[in-house]
Amino acid sequence: MSKHEQEILSLVNLRGTITVVELAQTLDVSDQTIRRIVKPMEERGVVRKVHGALISTQEVMDPPFLARMNKNRAAKVAIANCVADLVQDGSSLAIDTGSTSGYVAQALRRRKNLTIVTNSAYIASTLSMVEGNRVFMAGTQLRNHDGAAFDRAAFDVIASLTVQHAILSASSVHPTRGFLAFDQCEIDIARAMIDISARTVMAVDATKFSASGSLPSLRMPELRANDVVVVDQSPGAAFSDLIDPKQLVVAAGQ
Repeated sequence: MSKHEQEILSLVNLRGTITVVELAQTLDVSDQTIRRIVKPMEERGVVRKVHGALISTQEVMDPPFLARMNKNRAAKVAIANCVADLVQDGSSLAIDTGSTSGYVAQALRRRKNLTIVTNSAYIASTLSMVEGNRVFMAGTQLRNHDGAAFDRAAFDVIASLTVQHAILSASSVHPTRGFLAFDQCEIDIARAMIDISARTVMAVDATKFSASGSLPSLRMPELRANDVVVVDQSPGAAFSDLIDPKQLVVAAGQ
């Protein structure tokens, strides 16, 4: 498999679907070149082409990051586009490694001259190939299931910067316990990103809001007065004490 075939297959599998035009822009080649490269891939069955776009033929169970990217895709895309609307050209951002954050990174490709610090290799690669962007990869040792870094170098890079927005996700949201995560390292990275930011943008789809059942045990930092929560649908009255209605932004398109 050629280098371009590998790059195309990786992008298609991570995104689930991607247009020929966007692939051409990402790889800095013509649409015709993409179509020529893709034709034998389609014949081999590794991708499927429909209406100017490529669709992944890979099962969504593995790896874990791919499965998370495919879960609730429509909601995450709507949230991501809403978050991108809150960001101006020339802004500075810290972005965590959640699957929703991965979609935010894709939506931010329409913004220009961004400064980004992230501990996600996927997000770094997505935004570093946009002309005018400055991307700082936080960390050197990547987890094998999602390509995220949580080593000492990650925290040092984050602490060296100051940003306008921290774009964060959560594993779950409870009406009294707040935003939750499974791993202490994820809590620590979230806190580090919040500490260097003027505002936090929590990007959370409706399936994460729950008042019962098995929940993560670790609490993320509480919202500040100027922070916002972007959702695909309102979480309801049970969460009104946790999230001020003025902080809630419901994405269009759901």
